Amino acid sequence: MSTGTLSPGRAKIDKPTLRTDRYWVSPLITFLVFTAFIAYATFRAFQNDHYYASPYISPFYSPCISDNCVPMPGAGEVHFIGSWWGWSPALLVLVVPLGFRMTCYYYRKAYYRSFWQSPPACAVAEPHRSYTGETRFPLIFQNSHRYFFVLATIFNVILTWDAILGFRNPAGQWGHMGVGTLVLLINAALLWLYTASCHSCRHIMGGRLKHFSKHPIRYRAWGFVSKLNGKHMQLAWVSLFGVALADLYVLLLSLNAFTDPRFF
Repeated sequence: MSTGTLSPGRAKIDKPTLRTDRYWVSPLITFLVFTAFIAYATFRAFQNDHYYASPYISPFYSPCISDNCVPMPGAGEVHFIGSWWGWSPALLVLVVPLGFRMTCYYYRKAYYRSFWQSPPACAVAEPHRSYTGETRFPLIFQNSHRYFFVLATIFNVILTWDAILGFRNPAGQWGHMGVGTLVLLINAALLWLYTASCHSCRHIMGGRLKHFSKHPIRYRAWGFVSKLNGKHMQLAWVSLFGVALADLYVLLLSLNAFTDPRFF
């Protein structure tokens, strides 16, 4: 039996769409930006170097949990996996933020359209003849988003602490603030906003409540998160650029491309 655009009762249209606008521009831009970020993040993850410039650590490598991390005095290293891991520690760290973003509701829409053409845009037929939804391998793993949300929240706490450590000078003394401190603070703030705007966070705040009047605190929290949720797409993009720029800043400092400007 025919399905999709060939289903009985559907209009017999030979063209994939009757749209005349440049609907393909948006998925193309998304494809190019995602590809550029994936290429950069992959290079940095396997580089296994230039991710610490005292007192700043790249968000791609934090927390540094293996023994093969570069020495980071006072950076709160947690080497709880020992020395058995011989590859770049970023390959372990990036599993959580990557899993959180890959299963994010907005990012699903973005890369389904840009990479899989499923569909390329509204009112445009997709090239696939069948669709099983997110009930079979591999898309069934999209249902793990709520668990990645919890792990991502823990990582946000760690990255916030990294930003706080940025108020110390390379000698470990408090009372220092450089541009790198500001970069890490902005990165942590954007990640918190992106995480808080997540649909899973909104459900945790107000889901399953039948009477908001009996839960005033959760209602206020749900209202705040709902406002952020309306900006989820923008926060997803801005936080993506933020984490890449934070890593790039630490990379350039580590390469001695310039000296970190200080506020005090």
